[in-house]
Amino acid sequence: MARNELRPVIKLRSTAGTGHTYVTRKNRRNDPDRLTLRKYDPVARKHVLYREER
Repeated sequence: MARNELRPVIKLRSTAGTGHTYVTRKNRRNDPDRLTLRKYDPVARKHVLYREER
């Protein structure tokens, strides 16, 4: 199966300044802008905002 650029692999970096990242895939057709998700940061030990990094 070929990996296409419609669902690229992106890195989500914590806005808490800890340097923790999550790796996920996103659909560019549904989400053309940068993705922001609220996820758990194990370094800060709380839920923080994660932003897409390019």
